[in-house]
Amino acid sequence: MPNRTSFGGWNWLIAAAILPLPALAVRGGLLALPLPVATAAYGIAVLGAAFLLTWAAEAVERDLSGPIAFAILALVALLPEYAVDMYFSWTAGHVPAYAAYAAANMTGANRLLIGVGWTVVVAIYWLKTRSSLLVLARQHGLELGVLMAATIYAFTLPLKRSISPIDSVVLFALFLLYLWLAAREPSAEIPLVGPAARIGALAPRKRGALIGALFAYAAAAILISAEPFANGLVETGASFGIDRFLLVQWLAPLASEAPELIAAVLLCLRGRAAGAMTVLLSSIVNQWTLLVGGLPLAYSAGHGSLAALPLDGRQMEEFALTAAMSLFAVATLLSLSLSLREIALLFALFIATIVVQGTAARYGLVALILLLALAVAWLQRRQAHAAGHWWAAARQAGRHARRLRRPRRDEQRQGAPPRR
Repeated sequence: MPNRTSFGGWNWLIAAAILPLPALAVRGGLLALPLPVATAAYGIAVLGAAFLLTWAAEAVERDLSGPIAFAILALVALLPEYAVDMYFSWTAGHVPAYAAYAAANMTGANRLLIGVGWTVVVAIYWLKTRSSLLVLARQHGLELGVLMAATIYAFTLPLKRSISPIDSVVLFALFLLYLWLAAREPSAEIPLVGPAARIGALAPRKRGALIGALFAYAAAAILISAEPFANGLVETGASFGIDRFLLVQWLAPLASEAPELIAAVLLCLRGRAAGAMTVLLSSIVNQWTLLVGGLPLAYSAGHGSLAALPLDGRQMEEFALTAAMSLFAVATLLSLSLSLREIALLFALFIATIVVQGTAARYGLVALILLLALAVAWLQRRQAHAAGHWWAAARQAGRHARRLRRPRRDEQRQGAPPRR
């Protein structure tokens, strides 16, 4: 039976659905507001959409495996970043000056998810449990493996000084592999609370229709609010004389990453820290595969023909720093756990990537992060080996179970009684 507390009623679902309406009215020309107020309205719309996405993703676990449910949540939650980055890349195709901003939002957002998102999850987990070690499920090996492959490939991009349509093919293939493997993961019965419990208690057809409607409405609210929200923040910051590149790299991503960060915090507050990490990991996998792979295609559309998106010196630095941070994060998670000490180091490195200036110093920081990643990977090699063996065994067991179920389904289709 669904939770009967005040938080468990339908009122919270309706309230969250109302939050994007002022932003939709502003975007549709039905309401005129000053830029700061309109920007706040767009931010509130993103907040409401994040609530709806979280509840829908939790409820859909009744019908899909946890990894694929959170992969869908991450994909929809990343729509603001897709909108901003694709806009900059498309514009760069016919306005070359915009090429400097094309990947800035992605690199800043990626480091924000690792440096800030992971820190917030572990901090909330510690506040709730007083445990300094967050242990993740072994199924997280899927996101970890795909993220490692995508990150290693990402190091080739600054070496080539461009992102080409060939890179798109490789990265899209990695993303499709991730979705295919995630869909084959077994689903676990998770007790639902709040509005998610109300949705999950519905009959399958009604539940599927409502979840689909929530995803569609939240996606529309995010898409409509993303660009004006990011632009409003950037324009407001620029009016104070702040460098536009820094605004695009850090302030705009803070806006575009709001849905998944809010979703992760909500899951954490409900005692689902592992689910929160799944959302953040899925988002990073999305960024390194689908998002980066889409940049040269958007650039080509704006250019009028297939072309590689050029990376200037500053973006090459940012890509190298972001890939190094991502590889260090993978090395840290090889033990499938995160401690307060590891999170403190991750956050310190995140701050260092912001404050360290100068080309030589920044590439020196890249080298330092890579050395730390190798050292951490070496120290955790035994845990990684054990996790790899477990994942391989789980995949084999899953294939065996599917082979056993297949003859029974065939017999039932032919009208024969199932074997006992």
